[in-house]
Amino acid sequence: MSTTGEHIEIRTADGVAEAYVARPDGSQDVPGVLLYMDAIGLRPQLERIADRIASWGYIVLVPNVFYRHGRAADLGPKVDLREPGARQKFFPTVAPLIAGHTPEEAARDLEAYSSTLLGLPGVARAPFGVTGYCMGGRLALRAAAQMPDQVAAVGMFHTGGLVTDAPDSPHLCVPHVRAEVLAGHADKDDSMPPSAIKALDAEFARAGVKATTAVYEGALHGYCMEDTSMYHEQATERHYTELADLFARTLR
Repeated sequence: MSTTGEHIEIRTADGVAEAYVARPDGSQDVPGVLLYMDAIGLRPQLERIADRIASWGYIVLVPNVFYRHGRAADLGPKVDLREPGARQKFFPTVAPLIAGHTPEEAARDLEAYSSTLLGLPGVARAPFGVTGYCMGGRLALRAAAQMPDQVAAVGMFHTGGLVTDAPDSPHLCVPHVRAEVLAGHADKDDSMPPSAIKALDAEFARAGVKATTAVYEGALHGYCMEDTSMYHEQATERHYTELADLFARTLR
């Protein structure tokens, strides 16, 4: 299915966030999907992912969650992250933005993002789906906990830091989640080791959350991002297949 993309602005409680919207051509009354970016930011690669999801028959909204600090083009990398060492050199520039994006900020933003998504022409009423990459997976899980009656599906891919010792660790919100969850982990990801995956699965089981855990063999953290050195084609294509199946059984 062919798609069309456009850039919009979302007024939030704290300012204005730019965003990308992908939609299947000619479709009306289709489910919406909120896509949370990875730490590298809103850029053509995220737009391509949104276009791919939209081609399945969904309208996809991708906000710049770092809008408080500037425009996406200004915050993004200025070098090719596929080059050796380039990704590692870039991340210290966004690490403070990741650490500074608090759950409280994310909760305020979600109100604006969800109302914008559900107000887009052609989007069906809730429920909607949420998917996220890297740090975006944590935001996706928190969104499902914040809006349990509206979020029916959560995808989380190469998401680290889901289980920590912090009092606001993302896994602690699981009891509030009613959505079905798909977690696609990289098997070579120090930010989400096997012990953390096991703890997260146990939390899903205790809470009665329907969840599927997939560990993608040979994949590194960031495996979905074709514009970086971490890209893993087989894991990426598997993630698309499994995410499409999740949305088909929960949003249709």
